Amino acid sequence: MKTGVSVVDAMTHSPVTVMPTKSLEFCAKLMKEKNIGSLIVEQDKKLLGIITEWDVVRKVVADGRDPKFMRAEDIMENKVVTIEPDKDVFEALVTMRNSDIRHLPVVNGSELLGFLTLKDVLKIQPELFDILLEKVEAGISLKGL
Repeated sequence: MKTGVSVVDAMTHSPVTVMPTKSLEFCAKLMKEKNIGSLIVEQDKKLLGIITEWDVVRKVVADGRDPKFMRAEDIMENKVVTIEPDKDVFEALVTMRNSDIRHLPVVNGSELLGFLTLKDVLKIQPELFDILLEKVEAGISLKGL
């Protein structure tokens, strides 16, 4: 199913990024300040990883670790699922569903171009919500959706 809307038309063109050496305390405060649920870890426009609220809760807080003494690179997911800017948002949503993620960096090769979230997709194509219902009905979660 094609929507006719490309990822580049729905994505955030200036995603919030951090360097891998930033403290997790800094990262958490930045997410709070920007009212966002994830950060892209990058260096020289190259995508290195992603940190989500989920990562902070599961890999730091729940384990009793101190975010003041940890860096972004300590908990970032470095096997990041990505998408190209010319793909249809339907394909992006299917990728998110199949990978059980809500955040999708947009890349051209190894260069970070933007960021697409589940909320971005549903804002422009709310009828795609049915795809998400398939996951819920199957008893599969999208990590804190």
